[in-house]
Amino acid sequence: MAILNVTPDSFSDGGNFFSPDEAVKQAEKFIEEGADIIDIGGESTRPDSARVSAEEEMRRVLPIIEAIAKRFDTAISVDTSKGEVAAKAIEAGAEIINDISGLRFDENVGEVAAKYKTGLVLMHLRGDFETMHRQNPVADILSEVSKGFRQSLEKARSFGIAENQIALDIGIGFSKTFEQNLELLGKLDKLVREFPSFPIFVGASRKSFIGKILGGAPTGQRLQGSVAAAAIAVWNGARILRVHDVKETLETIKVIEAIKKQL
Repeated sequence: MAILNVTPDSFSDGGNFFSPDEAVKQAEKFIEEGADIIDIGGESTRPDSARVSAEEEMRRVLPIIEAIAKRFDTAISVDTSKGEVAAKAIEAGAEIINDISGLRFDENVGEVAAKYKTGLVLMHLRGDFETMHRQNPVADILSEVSKGFRQSLEKARSFGIAENQIALDIGIGFSKTFEQNLELLGKLDKLVREFPSFPIFVGASRKSFIGKILGGAPTGQRLQGSVAAAAIAVWNGARILRVHDVKETLETIKVIEAIKKQL
């Protein structure tokens, strides 16, 4: 899953792909490099970001989704936690809803996923939009993520969403400490075994914990760290990766898969 943020303030690519022409060019590059899904987001979820209205979010994403859907056959995901935005995005050509709140911010997202039978990514976090990056750490992050997954899955099932529509995102960087981000990646196989019916989704690309490990490296200098995190995630069973650097990540995955076949 390739990241295409059409926001002025996302932590890595904010402001880069605001126009449909620029966004389509970037989508084409991602697809040529091997992306299976283009994930389009119109609201930054970085620390200290401000919530935008559904109207503003739709103004940002709908023209981009329409333009990409008309030109390419690649699946489009909309990165939103608002039911109204999700519905309009699906009508514009998206096929997957990527909800960072795991149906906690707006349960109408579940109604939309059920109605249109879309893919649905349920991410783990704690708190609301304003406090999700300021939660006190829990003692056992694996148990906490597991509990959050079960709560989101229960909500999804209550709307009639089928299991084969759902993927589970561990929520790297959301409501987790530096050490907990590392623990989730290192012990991801435990969650993979616990939730065998659902593809486990990881979005670690260019995040701040990588910059911290690399001595404060800015977002544009976190490629090797991001690829290393992706490699560990795939080795431990991740099935979907949300990334900025498609070509480099895909080449890494190919090597890992070749090695795994010999085990």
